[in-house]
Amino acid sequence: MPAIHLVTELPGPKSRALVARREAAMPSGAAKLTGLAIAHAHGATMTDLDGNTVLDFAGGIGMLAVGHTPENVVAALQKQAAELVHMCSIIATHESAVLLAERLNALAPGPAPKRTALMNSGAEALETAVHICRASTKRQGVVVFEGAYHGRTNLTLAMTSKFNLFKKGFGPFAPEVYRLPFPTMYRRPPATTEAEWIDWHCQQLDHSFTAYVDPTHVACVVVEPVQGEGGFLPAPAAWLRKLRALCDQHGMLLVADEVQCGMGRTGKLWACEHAGVVPDVITTAKSLGAGMPISAIVGRADVMDAPHPGGLGGTYSGSPMACVAALAALDIITAPAFLARANELAAMIRARLEALQARFPRLIGDVRGLGPMLAIELVKDPATKEPWLEATQAVNAETLTRGLVTIRAGLYSNCVRLLPPLNLTDAEVSEAMDVLDASVAAVAGRLGAA
Repeated sequence: MPAIHLVTELPGPKSRALVARREAAMPSGAAKLTGLAIAHAHGATMTDLDGNTVLDFAGGIGMLAVGHTPENVVAALQKQAAELVHMCSIIATHESAVLLAERLNALAPGPAPKRTALMNSGAEALETAVHICRASTKRQGVVVFEGAYHGRTNLTLAMTSKFNLFKKGFGPFAPEVYRLPFPTMYRRPPATTEAEWIDWHCQQLDHSFTAYVDPTHVACVVVEPVQGEGGFLPAPAAWLRKLRALCDQHGMLLVADEVQCGMGRTGKLWACEHAGVVPDVITTAKSLGAGMPISAIVGRADVMDAPHPGGLGGTYSGSPMACVAALAALDIITAPAFLARANELAAMIRARLEALQARFPRLIGDVRGLGPMLAIELVKDPATKEPWLEATQAVNAETLTRGLVTIRAGLYSNCVRLLPPLNLTDAEVSEAMDVLDASVAAVAGRLGAA
């Protein structure tokens, strides 16, 4: 039986009614990518108030590597809710937080002893990571990269690259943030090979730590091993290794932002494992909690212990409910069969996307990502690579009307990104990709890009 089952147009009348109430009660600036109102969800499917069942390839923007309402997570939450809903970790200790910290310490790459601080969101984890690094190094500077997205707090907005969507009108932003170029393979100069482009960016790092900021001023270098909002851009392994070497040389700390790309999303537990690079600190969130709000900063013990006692903490940090959900999610994500399945999905979905690009080379400029973290970039001209935002919006709207939820990404918002559960069935993959195929074909026909 197909996963998609439509009984009304999308969005249907009940969805439209609830969204209208939302728009009357909530500010217009609150982001809203679809007009769906969801009643319940399981696995890769969501059912709206009108009884339509759709395939979810947005996954809470990467929160649901294990899918909606996995049985072991639900059972853990139900049990915990009957025992202890909240205990502020500033006041007292509960075992689930300790168990989660111990488990993340053991899972983090590298032989050095680890410590874990638990927070509530990806942005909070990134901001806390910077605080920890500043306390450890006694320096202020933070290096980030073009295309980066790190959150919506004042400091993480300063660290985030995409201005008009996330930052416009919200300044002034936190100081001491220095932005360097990121090696985007698709947009390298004509006649430049990938190896030459990576070499140039490695050389540019040496230049930047003279021209933009002296490394002795830098507390940390914060990098996404695969840029998420930036358009699913994998950082080249050689370039990441160069970053690691510069950090070692100059006493800077390397922070891997794995909020979106971690927790199995790239086919390994940590995305940095693909490059063989061990960061000093890793931030994780999203799929860690299987839908519950939780994040973690995992790092070398000597770094993590630098803040003074009482310098870290939060009312909700390490919530018992979120911690048991994370422990149950880790049971799934760390299983070898789960990660093997993620890599099978990567091969299946990439093959379909590359076949689609071959059919519509005037529209799909690039297929990219790492493992099953995949996206397509839509352009007006494959030679000039001019971004085509309108085409991206049209494809996402078309997939929605056919029962597949996809969302945009990219510095120019011209990428369609796929963030499905990593335990999809073959049938669900085929159905979703058939919808994407038909949607791209319809948009290409309308826009004259067929």
